[in-house]
Amino acid sequence: MSENGASGPDAEPSASPGGDDGRAELEQLRTRVAALEAGRAPRTSRHRTKSFFSALLIVIGCVLVPFAIVAAWTSSEVGNTDRYVDTVAPLASDPDVQAAAANRVTAAVMQHIDLPTLLEGVAPENRPLLEKALGRLGNSLESAVSSFVRDKAEEVLASETFAKIWTDANRRIHTAVDKALTGTGGGAVKINNDSVTVDLAPVIDQVKQRLVDEGMTVAAKIPEIHTDFTVLRADNIGKVKTGFRLLQIAGFWLPVLAVLLIIAGVLLSAHRRRTTVIAALAFAFAALVLGLALTVFRVVYLNALPDSVSQPAAESIYDALTRYLRTTVRMAAVLGVVVALAAWLSGPGRTATLVRGLWNSGITAVRSTADRAGLRTGPVGPFVRRHRTWITWVLVAAAVVTYVLWSFPTAWVVVGIALVWLFAMAVVQFLGDEGAGEGAPAGPADAPGPDPASRQSPTR
Repeated sequence: MSENGASGPDAEPSASPGGDDGRAELEQLRTRVAALEAGRAPRTSRHRTKSFFSALLIVIGCVLVPFAIVAAWTSSEVGNTDRYVDTVAPLASDPDVQAAAANRVTAAVMQHIDLPTLLEGVAPENRPLLEKALGRLGNSLESAVSSFVRDKAEEVLASETFAKIWTDANRRIHTAVDKALTGTGGGAVKINNDSVTVDLAPVIDQVKQRLVDEGMTVAAKIPEIHTDFTVLRADNIGKVKTGFRLLQIAGFWLPVLAVLLIIAGVLLSAHRRRTTVIAALAFAFAALVLGLALTVFRVVYLNALPDSVSQPAAESIYDALTRYLRTTVRMAAVLGVVVALAAWLSGPGRTATLVRGLWNSGITAVRSTADRAGLRTGPVGPFVRRHRTWITWVLVAAAVVTYVLWSFPTAWVVVGIALVWLFAMAVVQFLGDEGAGEGAPAGPADAPGPDPASRQSPTR
């Protein structure tokens, strides 16, 4: 009906003043959306750039982790004589090392014992008969003498004498690795054909003396014998001097650089907590890769040794020399897992929230029990509640400083520091939790209160 302004199917839209306002608002909205999209593009581009550099820094830091661990180990082993002696001293009592050294000493002594010379102490009229008997005994007599010499060598090697000879020989040089890198110095440890060796001449002298004491006087005529016992072998030592020297110099700075790069990558990230978890796990993985490399290199190193070197003794020596390196690998892996776990538990995830809820419930239950037992925190509770954030960061800083100042932290040291920190945080939460009696008015037993009769009626 045209009179009422109703529009039918064929009617054209009416031109009302409100239509222009609607189109204007629509244009304004389109303009705003275009401006927002235009501003979002640069922000997205900046976010991607920061994420790229964040990932790059973390990757570089994690790649440096194995080299940093090796550098720290090289620096500590080369620069600390006592640490090196502590590393190799147990080898003096290692059965495989003693057996290999006994073989070398026995072979060296037997080369200078001529069986016919044993007849010098026999009466001239009896020598022909004894020589005939020696001819029949042949190898049996030689084996008996060799076994006798070996018994005396094993006695010397099992005594404190060998332990002192071994320790003194290794103490003359800061480390066998240092000898392998520099090839300088003197004493019982020296470089021969790309090998770090210990001269067993003092041991042979002790064996000769014991043979003489047992009646084999011919042993007194044995000249001074020098035979080497291989501690470490590395082909082409001269070619790797520069690389190991750089690792020695970088022993402190390379670990610091690796950690700083990872921290910078985390700070540059938009999602720092998630990035912290990933970076810490990557740090642990990089350390484990080094541990795997050490295992593989052990097989390659032992297979490359000549047949004259005792494999069991070489295995014992390799394991002893890399003991602190493997300890550092395990420590770094555990440290990465602990940091990742701490970052994950502080996040908004469902499981992390559940764990924190269980933790808080346990602390609250303990605090409620303490309140019912009459335990009060006094002014400590309010102080802890007011400064809980600062106290938390102080405890974090204390844990970090303890780890940094620890001489040679192990995996158990990291776990111990983490457990002590958790205990300290539990104490802080216990003290800061508002117990049943903290905020409630004091009763007659705690402080004077109003007369109960005065509360019977508000109008009284």
